[in-house]
Amino acid sequence: MVFQQRGLGVRRRVRAVAGAVSGGLLAVSLATVSGCSTETAADERPSGTARESAVTVLHRAAAVLVKSGSSRVRTTMETATGGTRVSIRGAGAYDFEKRLGRLRLLLPGDAMGTPEHPPITELLTSGALFMRNRGAGIPRDKWVRVDTTDIPDGNLVTGGATDPLTAAELLRGVRKASLVGEEGLGGDLVRHYRGTIDIGRAARAASEGARGSLAAAARGFDESTVRFDAYLDGLGRLREVRHRFTVPSRVGGQRAAESPDAAGRHRGELGVASTTQLYDFGVPAEVVLPKPTDIYTGKVGSPQK
Repeated sequence: MVFQQRGLGVRRRVRAVAGAVSGGLLAVSLATVSGCSTETAADERPSGTARESAVTVLHRAAAVLVKSGSSRVRTTMETATGGTRVSIRGAGAYDFEKRLGRLRLLLPGDAMGTPEHPPITELLTSGALFMRNRGAGIPRDKWVRVDTTDIPDGNLVTGGATDPLTAAELLRGVRKASLVGEEGLGGDLVRHYRGTIDIGRAARAASEGARGSLAAAARGFDESTVRFDAYLDGLGRLREVRHRFTVPSRVGGQRAAESPDAAGRHRGELGVASTTQLYDFGVPAEVVLPKPTDIYTGKVGSPQK
């Protein structure tokens, strides 16, 4: 997917973003690297004196994370195109109170034409994404700033990793959910929930810091429904969430034929799975945003081999 700054021809339709995804490198070939809630199932565990629905539990997951302070983060974003599965993996930390995070993304060995391509560093903050080692002739000591409210998908997939708090904010848009059961995760017992999200509903219910990006995603995606699996621990903290986005792809500049595949997707659509894992809650997340003089303001082109 191609990153461009405001004023440099930002594309406002997610079709353009997905076209670069289908070209080979998911979010980093990338050029770098409503409705009413339907409570369909009840959580069988009581909260206080009343049982809570799965939808209610998930709607407050983002607020619980903010109260938890900070954590370490692992991310994976993957898709399959042309018979090849492409994965981008990240690791770092996130401060949910300050809405600041830092991730180090590892590209697939052949994504940039060389296995030695340096990892991309991303700084996540409300309404903006900063990237270093993005390539394309940008000085290695400079950062590229991207306004996430200007990206057609709200940076849900474009950056190669979904902002961890935004991933939780998406759960405010859950319209159907059920409790699958209890499972072990990282040595803890967690509850596994599954269901669907409406991006527009999530945008309307989101906190101020996430509202702009999710509103952009609600406008940009052709399909507003997102399937998810979420795992919450006994304190209600989100430990893992997997979103499956459907974005349109292009073939030769034209929309691909609309016949469905075995997964029910049309050939003009591409499935992208984003997984966010949270652990070691309370570990400090040290994030220092770049100074204005450290931000690259020139033209952002395609990455070079």
